[in-house]
Amino acid sequence: MGDQHEGRGEGDRRARAAGPQDLREEGLRLGTRGSRLALTQSEQVARALEGVGGPPISMVTVRTRGDGDRTPLRDLGGVGVFAARLRLALLGGEVDLAVHSCKDLPSTPVEGLGIICMPAREDARDALCARDGLGLEELPPGARVGTGSPRRAAQLLALRSDLEVVDLRGNVPTRLARVRGMAGALGVGRDEPVAPAVRDAEGDLDAVVLARAGLERLGLGHCVTQVLGVEEMLPAPAQGALALEARAGALQDCPALGRAAARLEDAATRLAVTAERALMAALGAGCAAPLGAWGRVVEVDAQAPGPQG
Repeated sequence: MGDQHEGRGEGDRRARAAGPQDLREEGLRLGTRGSRLALTQSEQVARALEGVGGPPISMVTVRTRGDGDRTPLRDLGGVGVFAARLRLALLGGEVDLAVHSCKDLPSTPVEGLGIICMPAREDARDALCARDGLGLEELPPGARVGTGSPRRAAQLLALRSDLEVVDLRGNVPTRLARVRGMAGALGVGRDEPVAPAVRDAEGDLDAVVLARAGLERLGLGHCVTQVLGVEEMLPAPAQGALALEARAGALQDCPALGRAAARLEDAATRLAVTAERALMAALGAGCAAPLGAWGRVVEVDAQAPGPQG
């Protein structure tokens, strides 16, 4: 049976190595994780590409190592574990495209792959989702605030050293469900490939901190009780941005994809994200490191006099 299975795998890989004409006629396969956020983001990018003349795109769910593993992200090696399996699927020909939350990508590029499109970035800021509509300053002393990010944890404690920061895993709805009163009142529900750990008692936290962009993409912006400005909490490098990745040569093999990716590309997003990720790379920081960065494109009048000494 093992030999037969291996034979089928080789046949699949040969079939997937079809030429560009087959790709144009049959459409492309976009690999995605199975979480609600990953599926939503991938679907949004796929439909946007089709909407500007791209080829038909179908979704292929790819299970990643980080899915269902309750180990803290810093011990798993950071959120890059989510991107690694998708990249292997791309290189192996299981899928033709992948959409990543750009902040989850390690700063080191992968040979044979390239980011072919960065659509316009959503809000890069973090958001507090607290019980009873509370803001950060209104949380009682010793309030329990959940986050799986060392960056968020460090900045939370810098703002409120009295808080108890609780390590948090799980997808967005699962995290929100841990805020007291939020699951029942807002009908959030869970979004997990496996049952949550025993310690993840529903309603055991006073608040959680999440990326605002993900909440908005899921239609959960109403859960936000305070948007944390960049002066209070510096976002992760590339937070709020999406990256469409493909194998090298994909744009030449499928010109319709190349034209659609160019139309969807946002230059300002690419510039800001590139600068933020360059800082991360220069510092040798992984995507789970307690590092914040926020770049933006500012128009400067070339004729204006420079600063006076």
